[in-house]
Amino acid sequence: MSAEETAPPVTAFMLIKTLPEWLAMTPHERVRALDTEVMPVVKAKTTGVRSRFYDTEFYSTRVTDVWVWEADDHNAYQLLIDALRETPFWDRYFEVVDLLVGTENGYARTYNVAPVTTIST
Repeated sequence: MSAEETAPPVTAFMLIKTLPEWLAMTPHERVRALDTEVMPVVKAKTTGVRSRFYDTEFYSTRVTDVWVWEADDHNAYQLLIDALRETPFWDRYFEVVDLLVGTENGYARTYNVAPVTTIST
């Protein structure tokens, strides 16, 4: 890869469902749990990751939240998943229903075409 070319970031749509232990906590206890039990591990064991969190329980019973992670590369993504598995997030507070992992506009890079499916109106 040349200096101008970089690997596209890896994006993971983590579909999760709350578990009874999480729901038994108050909202303040939930924030404290994430702040003290989950985020310090992620921050200590990863670099090059970013996230956004979406509530979906108003529209879905199978998936209550979607946590979107973007990692600089596949190694950063793997370290993220390993870090999350070392916390109560994984299988105590949430069930990971599915992981949808991809790269944005991968087809455009593969075929050297414009990313026509990305629009803004």
